Order: sequence, then C-alpha cells, then structure tokens
Amino acid sequence: MAKQLFGTDGIRGVAGQAPLDEKTVYACGMALGADLNLRGAAPEVVIGMDTRESGPRIAGWLAGGLAAESIACRFAGVITTPGIAHITRTTPFSAGVMISASHNPYRDNGIKIFSATGYKLPDDEEHGVEEEIFRLLGGDLVTKSADLSEESELRQTYLTYLLSTISTGLGGMRLVLDCGNGAASSLAPDLFVKAGAVVTTIGCSPDGTNINKDCGALHVGQLQQAVLRENADAGVAFDGDADRAILVAPTGKIIDGDHVLLIAARALKERNLLRANTVVSTVMSNLGLERALDRLGILMPRTAVGDKYVLEEMIRLDAALGGEQSGHIIFREFSTTGDGMLTALQVLEIARTTGMSLDELTADFTVYPQKLTNIRVKQRRPMEQLPLTQKAIAKAERELNGSGRVLVRFSGTELLARVMVEAPDLASVEKHSTAIAEVITDELK
Repeated sequence: MAKQLFGTDGIRGVAGQAPLDEKTVYACGMALGADLNLRGAAPEVVIGMDTRESGPRIAGWLAGGLAAESIACRFAGVITTPGIAHITRTTPFSAGVMISASHNPYRDNGIKIFSATGYKLPDDEEHGVEEEIFRLLGGDLVTKSADLSEESELRQTYLTYLLSTISTGLGGMRLVLDCGNGAASSLAPDLFVKAGAVVTTIGCSPDGTNINKDCGALHVGQLQQAVLRENADAGVAFDGDADRAILVAPTGKIIDGDHVLLIAARALKERNLLRANTVVSTVMSNLGLERALDRLGILMPRTAVGDKYVLEEMIRLDAALGGEQSGHIIFREFSTTGDGMLTALQVLEIARTTGMSLDELTADFTVYPQKLTNIRVKQRRPMEQLPLTQKAIAKAERELNGSGRVLVRFSGTELLARVMVEAPDLASVEKHSTAIAEVITDELK
C-alpha cells in the first residue's frame, strides 16, 4: 500500500480491499480514537453512511477500532455527508465520520472525518491519524467489529434544522426529486413535503448496489423527462451522499452549480448579505458565470477543484457563498460543507418568493461551450513531466488567444486525467479537446 491514505476527500477505494479492508478501517478507528484522546476531546463519535451494501460492515469495523480506544459511537444510519457535518458541529461529539464514496459506483466506498467544528480534519491532524494507521498496521493487529444501533432522531434533528433555514417555504411548488438511490432517498422527500412542495420521486429505491446508477446528479436525463412529463416547477437531483445538487428548470434546462451561484449571489446581494461582495468558484466554473457576476459588480476568485479549496478561500476572504459547477454549493451562514438539500431549499425559495422560474432566474447567463473529457490512465505523473501534453496545451491556448480556457488535471479520487476546454464555439472546443486527449492517452499509455 502506498504511504498515503487520505486524498482530497478522505479515504476512498474499493470496499473490502486496501485501504478499505477490515484491518485498515479498524486501524483508522483506533488512530482517530487515539488522536481524540490526546486532544482531550469528548469521548463520543457519530457515524453515518450512504446506501452502499458495504456501509454497515465498514461502520462496524471503524466503531470497533474506536471502541478499542474507549471512544463510544452513535450511529445515524443512512444520512447525508452534510448531515453528519451538521450533527457533529451542533452536538457535543468529538468527531463525525461519514462512510460514502459520494458519486462513485457502489463497489467503492470511503471514510470522511469531520472535527467537532463540522469542518473536515485539518491537514496536520489528518497526517497524524494517517501515520498512526500505518504504525498500527505494522504490528500484530487483532480486529473486532462493533454492533451499532441506528438512532433515527439524529436524522430528524438535521431535517428540522434545514427547514429552519427558509422563511416562506415552498407552498404548492411541484417538484420532481431524483435521489440517486443514495443517502437522500428517505430524507429529501420528507423534507420537501414538509417545506410545502408537491413531490414526485425517482431514484428513491436503494438496494445497496444501484446508488448513482443511471440516476442522480451525474445522470439527469430521467429527471429532465420527468419534469417535462409532470409539468413540474423544478427538478432536483442529488448524488450518492447528497452533498451536491443539480436542478432542472421547467423547460428541462439543466441548472448546475454555476447557475445556482448566480441565482444565490444576486439574491444575497439584494439583501446586503453577500459578504466581501465575492463568490468563490473553481477553475471549472464557466466563463459565462464570471461575466454575469461581473455585470452585477461581484468578484469571482477561482480555486483548484474541490470544495475543500473553495471553503478555505471563503474563510480567508470571509465570503458567504462559494461552490463548484458540479453542484457543491457552500452557504457559510448555514453550513460548513456543500449540502445538496440545503442548496435546493435556498434556490427554490428564491424562485418561490420572486415568482420567477429557474429559466427566468438564469436568463442572463450565457454559457460558453465547455467540454470535460475523462481519460483513463495507469498512473498520475506531474504535468510538468509530460512534455507532449504541455506542448498540446500551449498550442490550444495560443489559438484561443484569451477567448477561452484550457484546464488539464488529474482526478483526486480516480486514475483519470481530466481535460476541460472552453471556447466561444463548439468546433474549437471539440478540436482542442480531442487533440489534447489523444496526446495524453499516448503519453501515459
């Protein structure tokens, strides 16, 4: 095993295989417990999971490791990642752990750890936990799984909080929810009905293996069809752990994270709540968002891809709003992380109170053609060590001459190279995307 467990979003891998095998997960529980004991934290941790069939096993192994360090666990059962962050932040837990691989296929899983503040572990603390895991694995480790009893009231506390973030409700709005057969499946329908909406659901029948499968935030085709068929006011799609949301307008138009940032930024600015007059986005955000915000006099600094980096910049600038095109949106007034259900509530309440549809709220957003190409690779090598790829990128940038953007990076969670090209016309996008992808494929074959 490589001497690195934690990526940009916790530990992730194939369930049952290192680093998500029984010994490593048990060692993770022990290492986290030892860290909490050293810090004199309250000896109790909350654990939640999404709907993957491997979730209960991983939760039991992790809780067993924590118990070996005299750390008690409470189990929220199936809940969203932001739900665990909220519970950890507002209840006297020393840490929270979410077992999820977010948008990945069901065979994958992951471990995300939140500190008592509701934020992901600081890098130095994460590194200390990681070092202790490797130390434990180097010894004679005997594992023992713990039995966990689900406490549904933890989930209800979170839903009650979400409802408290809106003032007028969604009275009578017709919504279609696609829960991706994931963590939101039993939570989102209840939440939006309580908010006053008339709800139709799809992707709400998890069986342990169908999470994210042809549904949810990464596959919105079914949702678009359902919105049109039901003559709905909007549709909302969540990913596996519901930390992101993609919306659909009445016409079937996709309302991604960039559109959401524009809608929310305008509303917050009108109420004098857009602190620092700034919206933090990433290098993936469309040029159309940057120009629409500029017309409103709103600044838009960009960060590397990842809600972790967005949040760091938001804190540094004291910004109230930030997020990613993929649908991770952070409303700092209400949450320490991206929250798909919170995002949908906020945006839909804006539509309800203004009397405007999602189409109308985004009419001033001109989307520049943009294409993201994923290339399967055998290894991640520093981009500066790929001269042919660098040459292809430089050629594309010269030809675009400031009228578009090129971004090439490796995925932080999968063996993929991602090529994003944005230009005023689709022909240019296709031309440069294909050329760069071909070079990367050849150079990393």
